[in-house]
Amino acid sequence: MTDTHGPAQPGQLSIDHTTIDGIRVVTLRGEIDDTVKDILTQALLPPAGATPPRTVADCSGVTFIDSSGVNAFLTAYRATSSAQGWLRIAGATEAVLRVLQIVGLDTVIPCHPTLEQALTA
Repeated sequence: MTDTHGPAQPGQLSIDHTTIDGIRVVTLRGEIDDTVKDILTQALLPPAGATPPRTVADCSGVTFIDSSGVNAFLTAYRATSSAQGWLRIAGATEAVLRVLQIVGLDTVIPCHPTLEQALTA
């Protein structure tokens, strides 16, 4: 299953959804800021009926994240956890990972170097 939210302009966020071995993979490319926080939150929230919801956010194509993106991840994490599922982040670039580390999000949501590691952790 693949669902793409439009082609991204340079810097804009594009979101692709796929499923690998029953795990939803949300592939993100571009910049995550206040202008895309609602779209990102909806993309990361567990789908209705997913029991338990398991999601990996592939951030290998993300070039920028601000506090709006951090809050979107926290919202999705809380919703997923309350449904007895999990959310993981994969492949965050050095700049994005640094932001996640500064705010401590990497201690709440597991961050893995690669998509494969996030899927099999």
